[in-house]
Amino acid sequence: MKIALNISPLESGHKVRGTGFYVKHLKDAFLKYFPENEYTFFSDFKNPPLHQDVIHYPYFDPFFLTLPFINSSPIIITVHDLTPLVFPKYFPSGLKGKVKWQVQKMILKRSSAVITDSMSSKKDIHQIAGVDPDKISVIYLAAGEEFYSAPKNESSYINIRSKYNLPEEYALYVGDVTWNKNLPRLISAAIKTKIPLVMVGKALVDENISSKDPWSKDLITVRKLMNSQKTIIPLGFVHSEDLVELYRHASMMVLPSVYEGFGLGVLEAMQSGCPVVTTKEGSLYEVGGDAAFYIDPYDTDSISNGLRKVFNDKNLQKDLSVKGVSQAKKFSWRKTAQDTISVYRKAAK
Repeated sequence: MKIALNISPLESGHKVRGTGFYVKHLKDAFLKYFPENEYTFFSDFKNPPLHQDVIHYPYFDPFFLTLPFINSSPIIITVHDLTPLVFPKYFPSGLKGKVKWQVQKMILKRSSAVITDSMSSKKDIHQIAGVDPDKISVIYLAAGEEFYSAPKNESSYINIRSKYNLPEEYALYVGDVTWNKNLPRLISAAIKTKIPLVMVGKALVDENISSKDPWSKDLITVRKLMNSQKTIIPLGFVHSEDLVELYRHASMMVLPSVYEGFGLGVLEAMQSGCPVVTTKEGSLYEVGGDAAFYIDPYDTDSISNGLRKVFNDKNLQKDLSVKGVSQAKKFSWRKTAQDTISVYRKAAK
């Protein structure tokens, strides 16, 4: 098959976010596991290559034009989630955004197939965008192979603590600072329990983010809370080799989101052997199954109690770690690539 994959997220700010991770690992899995296909990787979405069996756009933004109006080949579009449209009050689009959403939605509905990360997102794409559910395929993501479970190494533990000036024990958060991540409640809960909270994510320390952007409201709140507490430790962006060690040595990873289209950090933590504390909102229970400790994201006391219980119970940590490693094995990039190519074949016909 002749397959064209748009890789523009790898050449933008999305490179260090979930979309870039998805594109990179999908591309690598294609080349590793399915080399018999003829791949074309291109960046200019307005000028896709000609004479392809399928063209895949693995990035969709409801409020920006990221899709071409005309294609000479069947197109497949990946929509990771529609969080801003599920919670429009917290993600205002403005007039231009509303107009662009109508254009993006029209192209989405005309596509040959839509791929998404979870049953939760599939439901949203059908209900909000009006896409035929029979045209939407759920294909789960996976953690990178670097996040494999391995015995904790004392020297690596000492090195990572020294490099980032970390306490002996800590809870770990990895992700963005958008409203759905629920960070003000998480930080308040961590302060209440006096549990050190190490926070990884570029937006936490990025000075280029405008305070006037309505989507940055939670970020401003979070930075004020962080600045007043020594037990809240923001690291900003961390390279994957260090992130692996942070997961391995954390007492738990906590993701208290009120909504997620997938929740990749849950799988990264589980594959690393790190106990996970999260919620059942959006797709998170699809990913975590029975291998996570669940909290109520809307109740700060529930978050506090969950943090305290897992942090203080070594047996519970061990149990969650073992279950998490087993759960993470259900997901792989080989399967993600294989299922994606199945969608291509169907669309090409």
